[in-house]
Amino acid sequence: MPESLPTDATGTTHAATIAKPARLFTRGLSGLWQSSDPNCLIASSVSSAAEQRDNARRNFPKAMRPLPTQHYVNVCFDRTPSKEQQRQRAGLEYRAQLEQLGPQIEIVKDFWRYNYITPVDQIKMRERISLFSSGFRPLWEDRRKLLAGSRTFRLPKAIGQNVWTRLQLRAIGEKLQSVLEEVDQIWGVALPVRFHSHLISIWNRDASRPSSIDAMLQCLLKDVPAEFRPKPTNYFYRKHSAHAGFKIPPGLQAVGDSQSAREGSAKRAKEHGAQGRGPEALEVRPSRGQ
Repeated sequence: MPESLPTDATGTTHAATIAKPARLFTRGLSGLWQSSDPNCLIASSVSSAAEQRDNARRNFPKAMRPLPTQHYVNVCFDRTPSKEQQRQRAGLEYRAQLEQLGPQIEIVKDFWRYNYITPVDQIKMRERISLFSSGFRPLWEDRRKLLAGSRTFRLPKAIGQNVWTRLQLRAIGEKLQSVLEEVDQIWGVALPVRFHSHLISIWNRDASRPSSIDAMLQCLLKDVPAEFRPKPTNYFYRKHSAHAGFKIPPGLQAVGDSQSAREGSAKRAKEHGAQGRGPEALEVRPSRGQ
């Protein structure tokens, strides 16, 4: 005799109660119930989870690997002699006494360690801190810097430290290098301290590249809040050889003379071209006070 179906207190038969299997309430496995073959889907899910764990285990060393800098860099410290000290050393060649601060920077973590223990606000007047690619020194007289120059910005000390940190990151991250002409090169950045300001400078290889010179300006101005951006009179570009104290390295006098001759010829040609365009080309606009 067939077994009778279950009924409730009213005598109603619930055939659906035994026709549909009970559903398991699980977290994260709701997608398994979209198929009529639970065993297949469970195996697939377990396999997928195992693969994810496997991938995570393989990629873990890569994720924890120190992030290297594009180039090795060194941090140097030196003190600029006063004018009185320079007069006392008249006739003697001055060489900056560079002191390397800490080990060479090879990974980003090295940079943050140095940056943390070197507060800019404690650097005294006429002292300088520099961050240069390994193999280069922040000296005008370096043989490779005969045609080089630097873009310099005078900033209030209130924002100098913040802008300096940002500029260093742009230097070690190759952002500064990316805005230059392909044949040009960033050698480093420096921060000399003055009485009321920081003189932040970017040193590049070729001072005859106008587009590189302008690109360095725009790159740094992006890091300066609008209300603190320096006036045009507070930033400039200058060749190292244009400084009064510059001395051509031994053996390179002929190269320096040749470069000076080319620059003189280019300047005369430019002036001659302006004269050839007529007096209007040389017209000087009156100032507001005239």
